[in-house]
Amino acid sequence: MDFQDFLQFVPNLIPVELPAIAAHLKMAPKERIESLKNLDFKAENPRIAAVMMLFYPKEEKTHLVLIVRNAYNGVHSSQIAFPGGKYETTDADFEETALRETHEEVGVLPDKIEVIKHFSPMYIPPSNFLVHPFLGISKEELSFYPDVREVADIIELPLSVFLDDEIIIEATLSTSYGNNIVVPAFNIQNHIVWGATAMILSELRDVLKITFAENS
Repeated sequence: MDFQDFLQFVPNLIPVELPAIAAHLKMAPKERIESLKNLDFKAENPRIAAVMMLFYPKEEKTHLVLIVRNAYNGVHSSQIAFPGGKYETTDADFEETALRETHEEVGVLPDKIEVIKHFSPMYIPPSNFLVHPFLGISKEELSFYPDVREVADIIELPLSVFLDDEIIIEATLSTSYGNNIVVPAFNIQNHIVWGATAMILSELRDVLKITFAENS
């Protein structure tokens, strides 16, 4: 989709009711579905994080940026994620966390991003994080400068590809839920995107499709 056309839809994204768990369940491993339905994450006293779902123009087409995390000794090693990270007490709010961490991880200054909408929080049991996703846009082409300590690669995903149902697959993985389990996932530029990132992406897809359908 041309970025200028996408911008015409942006104001209509704001009032759309978030599908929340209905969207998350579409991409949830079956081992997690029951726990999602009965989750009281406040009882877990989770750590807080925030991420940025950032759209921007590249060669006049709308793109979404994702990152490939570095390999490390942890549950999210080498996974695909949004730019973002842990809330700090010096942050004014979770939106500031998402902006600060996006700058730290991929080099985009906060004043280049207009934050549009706060999406449904996502609880991640293996790391006990409650993640707050934010939708943001930049109206200019971006250069990314990944933090080599945390980011192995940048994925620039065209919106047209993101909305194509062909990227939704089932993958057999070894995860914190067990070995060789089948999970719903996105195949994005030969990366298997599953778990919390896929579930957040699912809500984003639903909101975009609702907006485009109602305003086309």
